[in-house]
Amino acid sequence: QVQLAESGGGLVQTGGSLRLSCAASGGTFGSASMGWFRQAPGSEREFVSAINWSGSRTYYEDSVKGRFTISRDNAKNTVYLQMNSLKPEDTAVYYCAADLWPPYREAAPETASEYNKWGQGTQVTVSS
Repeated sequence: QVQLAESGGGLVQTGGSLRLSCAASGGTFGSASMGWFRQAPGSEREFVSAINWSGSRTYYEDSVKGRFTISRDNAKNTVYLQMNSLKPEDTAVYYCAADLWPPYREAAPETASEYNKWGQGTQVTVSS
């Protein structure tokens, strides 16, 4: 049973940077697409970024393109989200998610319903 644990959230000023990590344990991380989603108070959970199992394909929501970078280290069972040039509208709880089935998908999904396992989330707050 895969377990996901996010870390790296916090409070940062506008224009600052944070690096989120999501460590996986107990399952086949290396064959899973991984995604990052976020949810602000009173809003729906929204897609932020995703990466396929090999790291060869990455996907970004339009508002974070050029500012956020997703990457993974399969040897460490960890996926990262480097967030630069942060804005107050990036404030949210950030969740990582794993798409465990089918394994080795070439294209990572961008919809929450396709992800099977979720972490507990980490709070990111960007002050103006």
